[in-house]
Formats: sequence, structure tokens, C-alpha cells
Amino acid sequence: MVPDVSAGSDSRGLIAYLFGPGRRDEHTNPHIVAAWDMAGAPDPGRDPAATYSQLAKRLDHHVDLRTRELDGKKPPQHVWHCPVRTAPGDRYLTDAEWAEVARRVVHATGIAPDGDERACRWIAVRHADDHIHIMATTVRADGRRPRTHQDGRRAQAECRRIEAEFGLRRLKSGDLTAPRTPTGAERAKAERQGQTITARQWLRERAYTVAAAVHTEADYFTVLQSLGIKVKTRLGPESGDVIGYSLAAPGDTNSAGEPIWYGGSKLAPDLSINRLRERLPHQEVADRPRFAADPAEPWQHTITAIQTAHTAFDSDDDATAQAHLAAFGDALYNIASATPGPHRAELRAAASTFNRARRSATRADHQAATALRQVAKELAYASNEPGGLAIALLFATVHLARAAAKWHEQRGHEQQAAAAEKAFRHLQAGYQQAAAPVLADLARRAPQAATASRYEQDVRAALPDHADRILADPTWTAMTTTLAHAETAGHNPRRLLAEAGAQWELDSAEHPAEVLAWRITAQPNRRTQAAHSRSIISGTSPMPPAPHPPAAPVAMSFEGRSRHR
Repeated sequence: MVPDVSAGSDSRGLIAYLFGPGRRDEHTNPHIVAAWDMAGAPDPGRDPAATYSQLAKRLDHHVDLRTRELDGKKPPQHVWHCPVRTAPGDRYLTDAEWAEVARRVVHATGIAPDGDERACRWIAVRHADDHIHIMATTVRADGRRPRTHQDGRRAQAECRRIEAEFGLRRLKSGDLTAPRTPTGAERAKAERQGQTITARQWLRERAYTVAAAVHTEADYFTVLQSLGIKVKTRLGPESGDVIGYSLAAPGDTNSAGEPIWYGGSKLAPDLSINRLRERLPHQEVADRPRFAADPAEPWQHTITAIQTAHTAFDSDDDATAQAHLAAFGDALYNIASATPGPHRAELRAAASTFNRARRSATRADHQAATALRQVAKELAYASNEPGGLAIALLFATVHLARAAAKWHEQRGHEQQAAAAEKAFRHLQAGYQQAAAPVLADLARRAPQAATASRYEQDVRAALPDHADRILADPTWTAMTTTLAHAETAGHNPRRLLAEAGAQWELDSAEHPAEVLAWRITAQPNRRTQAAHSRSIISGTSPMPPAPHPPAAPVAMSFEGRSRHR
């Protein structure tokens, strides 16, 4: 059961909508199921003798009476509105049951506590099988405002209790950090245009993708505009600084042909200008990573940063862990953009799904996750990955998503834990699609028996407690090829195995050889590093590549960007 509390100022307009035909012809038999006074509340849905406009005006007069008694001094946003909807698949509720739901919600939120004769006036209107709309005016009979602090959270808590008592589907409790869901009108418009998502959702995904890739606030707005998205900023009256912004999708207009604007915070809480500034500096960071000509470095550094992020989830520092959740969310968008192949759809789905897991009521210390965020941004500008580094990176993301789900679960963050678990499944599916042919190719190119036997001895010497399981793993043959590549790159196989085994927990690994193979794949080429060091000493070090223009990495990753034209 989902409540959705909001506030407005047009009581007559809301009443007209509640008793009207609806924007999608979904309003059938609209009528009041509960009210502050069932005898004193005229019901436009139950009086066919009077005209609709007369009844709407009469009802508005009764519900809004208290504000009229204030000599025309209506407080701002005095109309309280809370649709309550059952989950798909729930049983049919009777009018009497919906009436009980309404009375419990207005009591829990402070609109009309039980037994309070001076409480706000309210009505609950049913015009469909699966939901009601509760409307109230937030002025009491004594002229005071009701105590509605955290009314959304209290409505959710009451709905969780109602679900248990009514035998309905038990939804997961939220913490008011979820993004706004599209309205019925937005969904209807998308359906009419043949789109699978609304303009709000489309803009939210583009905003997250751009924020993940760019390095400054200015670049954020520049890249959004390069994608055809309209940007409108709000400036402070004295400072002239940007204090807010709104976005409009290409071609998304109202009946008057004007763009439909969505504020950053209305797209998602962490897309507000203040939350963005916590992650994006006003100006270019002088010491951010500038990778040299080796195309493997962005991938290797991102793998290392993701592996290191595990320590944040194992510590008691929730602010640092929350920062790594946000940075990991950004990294997933850049990984999806930089990774070619049919599994990209799973990676994009994982990034979108993880958005719910990247936010909680815990305030993040974003500086603690700067390393992960910055190296992941370089993937948006990197060339296609060399070798199997993309697979090794996907393998690392799978394990970090599972760790994120566990972290949220331990803290009772139900919605976030579910989102992280769903993202984990998308990443796992993407990894399996990408890894299977690569592992098969590695197994096909396995070294000769003598070399494989030598590697077996290295495993038994370096990891004696895990050797039998590693050698019995079906991935062992592919791993021998990985060890051969590492040895050619200048690594000592035995030392490399010991280091990899110490960095990964192998006791619970279903395929320990697979774990080690990808950890070894991510190791830098020591011969290349040595040659680079010699070139620096001799003064012939190559210049770092020029930075790409900010729009380049993001524009290519967006498909169907003019969907709302």
C-alpha cells in the first residue's frame, strides 16, 4: 500500500479532478468513502439531481471553510493531498475498508487525530478499484495549522501496519530518499506517445549519466544542453550564483506548447544543485588523474578502486560507506558507457536500478570516495578496454553490489537493500554473458602440460589451504593461460598468486580459480611500467593525452535522446 503526500493551493481544482472523468477515463463511480463529517459533506458522486459544478462548488465551500474564516488570508500550500494505492495483485478492498484506511492515515499524519473535534476538514474519494485520494485543508477549527512534520514517513509507517492487518502485500519501508514517481498524467502521456518511460524518468537517467562522467558543475549543464535537453537555472538575487535548476526533455511540452520543466531535486534528491556540488567542484580539479598512453590504466585503476571500496562496507564509518555507494553508482554508469557488447543492456539496467541503493538517510562524506569517483570518470573518456580487463571489472562490480546489499540489509534499509540486490542480479547476468566466451577462449589457448604442471606447483606453494579447490575448479584451465600472460608481463606467478589470494576471500568462493584469474588479469604489465620509468629518467616520457571535450563520452552513450519530440 503506497501513500504519496503532497501539498498545493487549489482546492477547487483538486475536487474537480477527483470527481471528474479522469485523464485516462479511469474514474468510474467517483464517491466519498469517508470524511471529517459524513453527514455534513455533500457528495457530488451521490447526487445526480444537481449539476456537477454546483456540487463541486458546494463541497469546496465545506472542505475549505476554515481557510475562508481567516478573512481571506489563506496560508500557502494549504491543500493536503494523499493518494493511497494498493500494490498490484492485492485483493479488492470494500468502501468500508478504504474508509478505515483513510481515517487511520489522517490520524497518523496529524491531519485529523482521533477524537480531535477541532481537527482539519478532510474527505476521501474513491474513483477506482485500487486507490483513494485523501484531501484536506491544513487549517484547524481553532485557526492553527496541524502538526504534520514527517507526515509522509508517518503515512508510510501506518500503511505498513494496515498491510499486515488487512492481509495485503507487504511493501518495503522507505526513508523519504526515493525519487518522485511519475504521475498518472505523465504515464498516460508516455503511453500515448508510444514510450516505455516518462519524460521525468528519461531526464533522470540522462542527468545521472552526465553527472557521473563530467568533472565540473559547468560541464554538467553544458553536456545536458548538447544532448538537446533544455536547462533553466535559478540565480540568487544578490550573489548571482546558481541556486537551483530545472530540465526539460526535447519536445516535451504542455498544451500551450511550453516546455515542461522538472527541478533537479524533483528528479531525484541527490540531483539537487546542492547535492551535486558535494560531488562536482565548481572548477576543474588540478590534480585529478591524467592517465598516460597505456589504455589499460583507466580500467586497472577502476578495478583497484572498486576492490578497495569493500573496506568501506566492512568498517563502522557509515558516512564513508554511504559516499562509496554514491561513487559506485556513478561508476556503474561509466562502466556501462565504456563497455561494448550485448551485455551493455544489463549494465545499464544495473546502473539505473542501483540509483535507489545509492541514497539513504545517512549523510555521505563524499571526500572519502574521491578516488573511486575520479578514476571511474576516466572510463568515460577511455578507449575500448585491452584484453579481458572489462570482464575483470564486471567481476569486481558483482561482488561490490552484493556487499552494498548486505550493508543496507544490516542497517534496515529495506528499499535500498532490495535495489542493490536487483542491481547485483543485473551485473551478474552481464558478467556471465561477457565472461563465458572469454573464459572459453582462455581455456582453448592453455599452455603446454609442462607449464600447467609448474603453475600447479606454484598454487600448492602459494595457497596450500585452497589448492585442491582451485585445481578442481572448471576455470583452472583458463587460469593457466592468465598466469602465462602475467608471467610474460614480468610477474612472478607464485608471488602473484600469494598476493591475489591475500586480497580476495577464497573460503566462500564457489569458483576460486575464477576469482584469482580476474584478480591476476587486472595486474599492470610490469615490463611496460619499467619501460615507462626508464623513459621518464631519460626525459623522453610521452605527453599525456589531451583531455576529451566534456560532451564526448556522454553523447555517444545516449540512444534515442529525442524520444519526446
